[in-house]
This record gives sequence, structure tokens and C-alpha cells, in this order.
Amino acid sequence: MKSRIILYLIGFSAFVASLAQNLYSPLLVEVQEKLHTTQAMVNLTVTVFTVALAVMQLVFGPLSDRKGRKIVLLPAVAVYTLASLGCAYAGSVNALLAFRLLQGIGAAAVPVVAAAVIGDVFEGKERAQGMATYQLMLGLSPAVGPWVGGMIGGRYGYGSAFLLLGAVSLILLAANAFLLPETRPKTTAVRKGLDWSSFVRLARDPRAAALLTVGFVQFLVYFVFLVYIPIIAHHRYGYEPAQTGTLMLLMALCSMVGVKAGGWVQSRFSGESGYLWGCAANAATVLLFAFTAGLSLPVLTAVFCLFGLTMGLTMSMPATLLTEMFPDDRATAVGVYNFVRYLGMAAGPMLGSLLFMGESIPLLFGVSAALYLGGIAIGGRLAVRKTGAASS
Repeated sequence: MKSRIILYLIGFSAFVASLAQNLYSPLLVEVQEKLHTTQAMVNLTVTVFTVALAVMQLVFGPLSDRKGRKIVLLPAVAVYTLASLGCAYAGSVNALLAFRLLQGIGAAAVPVVAAAVIGDVFEGKERAQGMATYQLMLGLSPAVGPWVGGMIGGRYGYGSAFLLLGAVSLILLAANAFLLPETRPKTTAVRKGLDWSSFVRLARDPRAAALLTVGFVQFLVYFVFLVYIPIIAHHRYGYEPAQTGTLMLLMALCSMVGVKAGGWVQSRFSGESGYLWGCAANAATVLLFAFTAGLSLPVLTAVFCLFGLTMGLTMSMPATLLTEMFPDDRATAVGVYNFVRYLGMAAGPMLGSLLFMGESIPLLFGVSAALYLGGIAIGGRLAVRKTGAASS
């Protein structure tokens, strides 16, 4: 029973940390108007949060493995809480930029520590199921975040959305302080300072390299979808933003169904095989989308939802596998994986800007599918190598 409380506590903590981006996205126009600034500066408030979130994965992971989970999580949540309140009352775009940077730094510790705690508390099939439940809670953020942000911000102003984050985060800070035990394995030696040994072990392990390679291309393709689905739906089928939001919500709900099914799949397939086959199915939907999305809106919707479903199957698997493979460096391994997938998220829109000239759906998504399948092929070859051979 206690382990389930821990799971839901850290899962909800990660959900709230993720809301800083998803709740904020529908408020960008209002932020620009209220702070009398440019679109470029408003976009920068998104970028600084994302950069801080990505880079700090490489800091909080090793810190959590060396110092402990709770001692890293609590100060980070405190920073996130104060930064959220600062965003609510920022009187200029420069102040908002500073608080968004701090908000990203605070948010970065939560997913790293959360995955490590699940790896500490659960074992075997329960670990796979626990990670799936965690991903399911995390998946609620992009599903409900824009809706909540638009509703609250539209009625009370964008600052109210940040006040909500600050209030909920303060409650979570207290809950984690009183309810979350220190789960870092007692058999792991306390190491002073940060060293590169954990990163070296991770880089030299071919199975880890397989997960990182596939994770990069998967999230690259995912962000191609997120950026270009609204454009395609609007230009081809006349969808307005509210209708596109419904389409994205449908995909997110299908993804959540896939996440829950993915926990069942992983509990029955050992190692990386289930992950690679799940990613292959996901890549096949990208290829299908490339040649069918232009046929009709119902076909686009169906295949887009199928993409979300098959992606959901695999989302909890990398963290589960990495926490099993690196019991002494769980948070570091998850942090590196998160950093790599964030790089994939950044690369997706850049790829799209090169390939979507003339609004060619087959070209953009055909190349995306080819890259995805290529990454899976490389990952498959790496996964079958023996770690000992790589170390020799």
C-alpha cells in the first residue's frame, strides 16, 4: 500500500511539473499583449524553460544517485513553486524570462527522481506496471493542460494559471516532505562530488546506446506530428484551433490507452525486444500517415490516433529498462535518456522546416518514417551486442 502512495505522489508531482509548459501554451498571445512585447520574446519564454529542463537532466541525475532522491527533489520543487509565483507577478518580459528559467530548473529534477524512485521501490513486473502508471499520469498533462490553462487564463488572466501551479506545488512540497521516504538503495556508496564514471558506463553499454538512439528518433518524429498536424488540419481541412485541440486530445487519450497496454506488454516480453517491436509498429503508422493523411479528414484522424496508441505502448519501457540495467546510477541513466529525447524534440521542427516546403505530406512523413526505421535498425543491432564485448 505504501509503495502505491509513493507512486501516485511522485506521479502527480511530475504531472504538475509538466503543466508548466502545457498549461502555458494557450496563453502566449495574452502574455504578448499584457507585457507589450514581441512574439519572438514570448517564444523565448518557452525556449528557456525547455533548455533548462533538458540540460539540468544531466545535473540532477548524478546528484540524485550520489546524494539521494528526496534531498534533490525537495529543493527543486521549492524552486519550482517560487518561480511559478514569480511568473504570476512578473511585470516585464525580462522578469518572466528569468522566472521561466528558474521554473525549468526546478521542474527538471522531478521526472529524473520520479523514475529513479519507481526503480527503487518496485521490482520485476511490478516495476514495469508502476512505470506505466507513472507515464499514464504524466500523459494527462498534454491532454488537459492546454484546456485548463485556456479556461483559467481566459477568465482570470495568464497570471492566474501560474498562481494555480504555485499553490498546487506548495501542497506537493509539503506532501513529499512528509510522505516520501528516501528510496536510494543503501547498498550504493555515497560518492562526493560529480564524476564522469556514470556517463562513461552508460556510453559504453550497447543496450543503453540502443535505447538512446531509438528514443532520439522517436521523439523527433513525435514533435514533427505535434508541430505539423495543426498546419495540415487547418490548410487542408479548414480546422480552427479549437477543433485542432480536440484532435490533439483524441491522440493523447489514445496514447494513454497505449501506455497502460504497454505495461502489460513489457511484463511479458523481456529486454528490449518488446520496445523495439513496439517502436517498429509506431514507425509503420508514420509511413501509413505519409500516404493516407491527404485522403480525407476521418482517415487523418484515425491514423493520427493509431500513431498515439502505438507510441503509448513504448513510452514507459526505456525508463523501466534503464533503471534495471543501472541500479547504482538509475537517475543518471534516466536523466541522460531524457536529455537525448529532448534533443529529438528540438530537432523535429527543424527537420520539418526543411521538408515541408510545398506542404508535401508524403515527403515530410515519409522521410520521418525512414529516419525512425533506420534508428530502430541501428538500435536493434546495438541491443544484440554483449556489453562485455563493448567493454573489452
